[in-house]
Amino acid sequence: MSGLELFAAALGVIAVWLTVRQNPWCWPIGLVMVVLYSWIFYEVKLYSDMLLQLFFAVLQVYGWWQWTRPDNQKDARQVSRLASAPMLKSLSAGLVFSLLLGAGMAHYTDAAQPWLDAALTGFSLVAQLWMAQKRLQCWALWVVLDVIFVGLFLYKGLYLTAGLYALFTVIAVRGWLEWRRDPALAYA
Repeated sequence: MSGLELFAAALGVIAVWLTVRQNPWCWPIGLVMVVLYSWIFYEVKLYSDMLLQLFFAVLQVYGWWQWTRPDNQKDARQVSRLASAPMLKSLSAGLVFSLLLGAGMAHYTDAAQPWLDAALTGFSLVAQLWMAQKRLQCWALWVVLDVIFVGLFLYKGLYLTAGLYALFTVIAVRGWLEWRRDPALAYA
């Protein structure tokens, strides 16, 4: 455990908690966290996770814009449910991306866990996009992913990060419960 990992983990807790509370400050705080974690994951050869953090950086900016855009403030802040067809389309895209990334990491890098890391990356991108769009299902997907991430990080000796993701799992359950009660909840 390094001081950098401790700081990034603390920022992660703050960012995810603010997301549950639907506070747009979750996005800039999350941006700093993902930049720090991109370096941490590079150091332990979790290259897909490193790339994921860079994608997350872009999605952090998108989420901040999505939640605060002045041209359509009311619509930008409503929690909604994805209908089955768009949800399956997104998950299929996550699967295809995971397979392509896993193949690339397995054949062209010395990645520690190329296939698992790629799958977590692909589906995390889906979950993060859904979060930026305030889709209720993001939380259920995060619960599944976070549990798997805990195992991966324990395996890689990133104990603080594993603890962070265990806490993320609890917070994701809380996010699901809170967002489900949002009066604006509708199908999109």
